[in-house]
This record gives sequence, C-alpha cells and structure tokens, in this order.
Amino acid sequence: MSDTIRVAVIGANGRMGSEVCRAVDAAEGLELAGRFDAGDDLGDLGGAQVVVEFSVPDASPANVAYCVERGVHVVVGTTGWDDDRLDALRGQLAEHQAVGVLIAPNFAIGAILMMRFAQQAARFYESVEVVELHHPGKVDAPSGTAARTARLIAQARSDAGLGDVPDATTQDPDGARGARVDGIPVHSVRLRGLVAHQEVLLGAEGEMLTLRHDSFDRASFMPGVLEGIRGVGAHLGLTVGLEHYLGLDA
Repeated sequence: MSDTIRVAVIGANGRMGSEVCRAVDAAEGLELAGRFDAGDDLGDLGGAQVVVEFSVPDASPANVAYCVERGVHVVVGTTGWDDDRLDALRGQLAEHQAVGVLIAPNFAIGAILMMRFAQQAARFYESVEVVELHHPGKVDAPSGTAARTARLIAQARSDAGLGDVPDATTQDPDGARGARVDGIPVHSVRLRGLVAHQEVLLGAEGEMLTLRHDSFDRASFMPGVLEGIRGVGAHLGLTVGLEHYLGLDA
C-alpha cells in the first residue's frame, strides 16, 4: 500500500461508523475515500484499500464478501460472526490470498486487556460469570465481547482441567441465570445512559476477583480501529481479535 491509506466506511451513518469517519479524517496517513450506508451502491468502494465495516449482523457477511472479491482489506466491528460465518469467510479468503480481514469483537485497548486478563485468571477460580452492560439501542445479546470473553475463559478452564462452573439451580423458567456461552454464564443489561461496559466475576472460597472495563464514549474504540486499519494489510487471511495485532496473543 502507498504511504497514505485510502479508507472507506460501511455503516458510516451509524454511531460507530460516524465516529470512525471522524477518526480517519483526523488521522495522519489516512484518507477517507468513501462513506456508505444501508441501500447505497458500494461500487468500487471509493477506490479504498481498506474498508471499515460497522453495519448490522444480517448485512455484514455480504458486505465483507463484496470487499474481499474486489481485493480490498476489511476491518470488521459488526458482531454476529458465528463459526459458520467465519468458516465461509475462510473459504472465500483461500481464493483471495492477498486480502486481510480483521474481525474484532472490541476495539477498546482496555477491553482487550480485560479479556486477556480474564483468560489468564480463569484457571485459578472455580466460579466465573460475565456481565455485559450496553445502551438499549444495541440489537444483539450477549455482546460480541462477552461471547468472546466467555469462549476464551472456557478454553482456559478446559486446558486447566476444570469442570463445569458450580451451580445448583434446577428451576429457572424465566432465564434469570442468564445465557450460557460454552458453559459460562453470561448476563446482558440494556440501560439508557450506558455505552459499553463489562465485568468478569471470578470466585473461589473466601474471595472474588472482579475485572471491569468501561467505555464512556465511542472515542475509546478509535485507537484500536486505527491500529486495525494500519495493520490489516500485513496480516493476510482471517484474524479474529485485535490482540493478535498488539502482541497479546502469546
């Protein structure tokens, strides 16, 4: 890529997309080449070298596929990327090996560290639960960050030989105990005034460790988005999680 990276944003009129447009406009070495939203003809994507995709879960796979077919790198912040969708994308990228796609459940550096710390701590605690809190305009639950945190914790517990999280509940007709993601209880709160927040509660006899991250403004995600834009061209194929760009995957 040239010294100046041309960037297009899909979902540019949304909360995150509009913030990304402002961040790209203000960033050195980046040029905002196109703004696209629902119903727009993506065309040649404004001649972009990198697309940032913040749309909605139902539209995201088709948007990403469109970019990959045209040889354009993609940084994806939209949630809803389950294993089937990821596998389909890997298949497409196998035919476009010069393209990089980053799918990041969260771009806040503090949130990425919180997930990493939770993964490290999980093997030391018998009990663990995840509580995520967001604004009521969020369309999916649990959040992508909470789901990924739970999966990382579950893998760490499995590697450590830990069994199921202890829970004597046998009657819960209204789902008060929350969802289960790979066996880890996850609870979602939707409350006016919030932006994006998460707690991981880890418990053992006589103690509890709480890991919490709070994003009070969407500006908190922008350093990570810019890191993704600048790094995606050097990470070909599919990468899930910004931590792999930050040296936190060891």
